[in-house]
Amino acid sequence: MASRPRVAATLLLAALAWPAARAHAAARPRFEPTDLEWEETGIAELDLQFGPVRGQGPWRIVVPDFELDLGLLPWLEIDLDGAYAVEGPDTGPFSLDHSAPDALWPSVKLGAIGIHDTGSAYGAALGFQIGPKLPVASGAHGLGVEGLMLAGGMVGRLTAVLNFGGFVDPAPDAISGRPIGLEVGLDLQFKLDHIDRFQLTGELGGTHFLSSDPDQLQATLGFVWSARPTLDLSITGLLGSLSGGDRYGLLLGVSPKLRLFK
Repeated sequence: MASRPRVAATLLLAALAWPAARAHAAARPRFEPTDLEWEETGIAELDLQFGPVRGQGPWRIVVPDFELDLGLLPWLEIDLDGAYAVEGPDTGPFSLDHSAPDALWPSVKLGAIGIHDTGSAYGAALGFQIGPKLPVASGAHGLGVEGLMLAGGMVGRLTAVLNFGGFVDPAPDAISGRPIGLEVGLDLQFKLDHIDRFQLTGELGGTHFLSSDPDQLQATLGFVWSARPTLDLSITGLLGSLSGGDRYGLLLGVSPKLRLFK
């Protein structure tokens, strides 16, 4: 049996070797607000989501949307975000005929300020997440960059985190310009029990483009079951309202954790 570090390394290399064959440049994916949680030092979490999503044009099957987090210090985490989907044509009969990968976003997540009481009644924190955007779709070119400021607080069982930032994405092809825009979002978590086994989650994320791309606004509502201390399972519904983003979708999630080092 492969060791846990070897499995994690294999997943990381596979993500970096994102397949580009027959990949088409897709509309910029929705902005997903993030939280202010840092993985414990040496702990890696792989957050995977799968399911159908209806864009403004074709359907696509997300296989998967992923985030890989690795805690290095109590205030420092490295992340790798991306998505891979199989998509249909804009017109004509339904089919899934080409892949549509998102740009990869390796980033560092830094905790700047954190306060909390001796128990778990309240807390507040400020952090930042920044890193380059890597072109992986066929025809995409040029490095991009994305950065977020994260400010949040916790009162009782409710945690809320405000995201604000911006991005310059890789150009999707040799003709189109780079997508450039501002992002704002709210990430919500509500614990349904005192042992953190069940949670409700919600996100509201919007993107205002400074380039010619249409703006986006989406909301999600999800349910999370911590089946084990090292495994979360979830189901999330998606609804969008503006012309640039997804219209609706349903995603199933699995989030295993493993220790790579102490």
